[in-house]
Amino acid sequence: MATAMAVAGAACASRPPRPPRRRGTAPPRAAAGAVEIRVCTNRTCARQGGREVLAALEGLSPPPPRVDVASCGCLGRCGAGPNVGASVPGRGNAIFGHVGTAARAAQLLEHLLGAAEFDAAAGLAALALREKAEAALADGDAAQAEALFTESIAMDAPGGLHLAYGGRCKARLAIGDTAGALADAEEAIRVAPKFPQSHLLRGDALFALGEYHSAEDAYARALDLDPSIRRSKSFKARLEKLREKLVTVSSSSS
Repeated sequence: MATAMAVAGAACASRPPRPPRRRGTAPPRAAAGAVEIRVCTNRTCARQGGREVLAALEGLSPPPPRVDVASCGCLGRCGAGPNVGASVPGRGNAIFGHVGTAARAAQLLEHLLGAAEFDAAAGLAALALREKAEAALADGDAAQAEALFTESIAMDAPGGLHLAYGGRCKARLAIGDTAGALADAEEAIRVAPKFPQSHLLRGDALFALGEYHSAEDAYARALDLDPSIRRSKSFKARLEKLREKLVTVSSSSS
């Protein structure tokens, strides 16, 4: 209960894109063994779809530490975007222009990682299924969402598997399958141990099972991984619900 109270108080196209001549600021060097991808979301690139490409790359890429995807400022060559910077160990840095669609993003990943590790077609197919599942979940059809997430998981795509398990966790929570939801959250953590949303979902599943102290630990782990989530309304709401349950449990046991 101490963690919850403390945190609550604190919260109060078939070829890969061709790299243009290097201009502007090169992306920072990636950590050893990791591929670092930076998507320009500055004004011009944002108007050309930079934020959508960032979302596509986040959904397609193998999770950290293999691939690290994030937004960045201007990479130069304004008007030739969306521009994407990449740093690959042993191959150096490059800037790719006109990466304006999910298909181009998938081709870029295949180019950076190699076809043996990343199949662009399989990645795009799994991404499309996840997007359909997320739309079904948003529309309140959790059963259909669960089926679509299951289909996506079965494809065993090269990236985004932790997102598919996380999505199915949400769907299963919505239909009352709390044990299945917990299993999915734990599988998502196995695939991507440092993805904070998976730990939040594990906390949600544990909360639904009445394991409030374990839920508290899961939320604390998510906060350790991403301290910025303490400012989100959804995280504050989780903590408030947890605090109320922990107070009730403490009162009933005394």
